[in-house]
Amino acid sequence: MSDFTLDKVARNISEWLRGEGPMHEIVISSRIRLARNVAGRRFLSRADADEREHIAEVAATAVRKAPRLSGYMQIDVAALDELHRRLLVERRLISRQHAEASGARRVAFAVDETSAVMINEEDHLRIQVIRSGFRLDEAWDEINRIDDELEDQLEFAFHPQYGYLTACPTNVGTGLRVSVMLHLPALRLTSELDKVVEAAKELRLAIRGLYGEGSDATGDFFQISNQITLGRSESEIIDDFRDQVIPRIVDFERAARQALIDRRAIALDDKIFRAIGALKTARLMSSNEALQCLSHVRMGLHTGRLQSIDLTTLNELLLHTQPAHLQVLSEGRSLNGQERSELRAAMIRRRLGVSEN
Repeated sequence: MSDFTLDKVARNISEWLRGEGPMHEIVISSRIRLARNVAGRRFLSRADADEREHIAEVAATAVRKAPRLSGYMQIDVAALDELHRRLLVERRLISRQHAEASGARRVAFAVDETSAVMINEEDHLRIQVIRSGFRLDEAWDEINRIDDELEDQLEFAFHPQYGYLTACPTNVGTGLRVSVMLHLPALRLTSELDKVVEAAKELRLAIRGLYGEGSDATGDFFQISNQITLGRSESEIIDDFRDQVIPRIVDFERAARQALIDRRAIALDDKIFRAIGALKTARLMSSNEALQCLSHVRMGLHTGRLQSIDLTTLNELLLHTQPAHLQVLSEGRSLNGQERSELRAAMIRRRLGVSEN
């Protein structure tokens, strides 16, 4: 797949930002990931360059032969320039670790970006399925089928007592990581977010930012995921998230939004309308400021305080104003920080229908 095709991909909106599915006003997306390794091959931390290349070839061939994956786009990540690797990170098709690593590594993904397979990330294969809204069961059904088809092509490293063997001990067992992205602006505004974070840590859950491990929770977007898989079945982990963890956090956020409407309506409106005012008038805007403003506007939309903008436009801006997308959409020309801020502000004004006259 050429860079030119990736440039066209950059213009689309990823499935996880469709703004559809149950609880979509708070649950941005549901993702399930499986870690797998080829039996008889060393983990990547121990593999030399030749073995990494061999694993990449074997895994890529398995993807092509698996019926559900035969139409996937395959990309040689190692051959991409830094800009297009960052673009794939922003689209959540590869991790930061995958983008910044060295040696043979690839990614294969569905045209609609609902599923992907990273090859030679931390493990030989990292399979993921992502859906908009709170749809863990649908994501699990799909990834289970993909896993079965790949296992028809490859023998995975498996121990009868410990389960699937992985490079990181926390993934041993099922190799499953459930990750739900949430938008929690009201919990932050009511100073209740710290309580949720502490409760999640007690439940041995990881809380990360928009792009997973190592990223900050910019714009009040958080990823909640399990940390331990050993000793628990896939259904137990998913059931906990579907029936307990996420519904409770969603209830807390809804209660916080209602509390703001009931007790601090003026302060809430001030946050929302200051944000939309900045988006419509700013001439320079950083990516962090854009995310924060878009976060407040999104809350205004879902609480009924603001009706002059649609969710589709918001979702486009959430993605297209990210640094790599911004640069790719400007024909890939090199931009310094101020040029990006200027272009970002102009894009936002244009998408919001602001006349420059």
